[in-house]
Amino acid sequence: MVYSLTSNVIQPLCGYLIDRSGYAWTLLLTISISAVFICFSPLSPNLLILYLCVALAGLASSFFHPLGSSLIGKVAVPANKGLAMSIFIGGGNLGFALAPAVIIYYLVHYGSHNLPWLILPGLLLTVAFYLTGTHRINLIATVKESATLTHPWYKNRGLLKLNAVMALRSWAQVSLVTFLPVLLTIKGATPILAGNMLTLFLIGGTAGSFVGGFIGDKISHKKGVILSLMTCVPTMYLFLVSDAFTWLAWLLLFTCGAALQSTVPSSIVWAQRILPGNAAMTSGMMLGLSFGLGGAGAALTGATADYIGLNIALLWAIVPLIIAIPIAWQIPYSQESINQNNAIKSRGV
Repeated sequence: MVYSLTSNVIQPLCGYLIDRSGYAWTLLLTISISAVFICFSPLSPNLLILYLCVALAGLASSFFHPLGSSLIGKVAVPANKGLAMSIFIGGGNLGFALAPAVIIYYLVHYGSHNLPWLILPGLLLTVAFYLTGTHRINLIATVKESATLTHPWYKNRGLLKLNAVMALRSWAQVSLVTFLPVLLTIKGATPILAGNMLTLFLIGGTAGSFVGGFIGDKISHKKGVILSLMTCVPTMYLFLVSDAFTWLAWLLLFTCGAALQSTVPSSIVWAQRILPGNAAMTSGMMLGLSFGLGGAGAALTGATADYIGLNIALLWAIVPLIIAIPIAWQIPYSQESINQNNAIKSRGV
């Protein structure tokens, strides 16, 4: 709970601070601080110190994601911005998918007292940031980008609707990640098989992250998000109604994971088009806040499962995906299109 709050929910606030200050040099602190506190957390002498370590690690992560997304938006070629964002998001998802196996192996063989050695990769990455000059990139909005800020973010309906779409998508994703092993065990799978299928789902998400932004570059990121959502609905339904662990079930699970996660890079690029003067904050909304809201939805799914059964509760988790599709369809693709629509309405009046 502490890590989710500090690493996800407050990401928009961290992004807002980055947009206002333009301090890209804070990139040099994010990964190293996160690595230090998360690796020392098992050595905490009491719960208070444990919570503090986890909170500080989460806070550093909360700064890193909108900062990284904003930097990608600055350095990527406009025509390939979705692809660049896919590589950024896909790299994170790949680490998320592989981390459990790597960390468990490390802890079994070396113990938690040797966990601080894993700070070294974070420090090496920080050195790489410094040597490549990434921390010197100017993140302050240009005059053209600032001119699009006709309304503050909290009055920008397009951005708020897009965040709602991503929160509804996250509801289904977090529910599957959280309850999939339990569901598979209920259906007769061994714990090892359940773990392997969860890994497949996460790997599918990694694959979707890598290709989602690229597809968005080709067909528009709005169409990419809508197409992914439309793919999620039948694949998730068909997997949940199947009781056999056939190759088709594995394929459906992989495709569902890929479709769910492929929306993320396109949603970030889309949000930055809607509000280009606040690239870091919009990234924080798509990456962090929406995921935190999705976690709240997953908790509701879990509570519902206690009364109607887990499989039926997860089937109901498809409904948020269905609701998200028409909402996404109504969202303008960029701030320019919003301004044009407003101008047309004004002339009509």
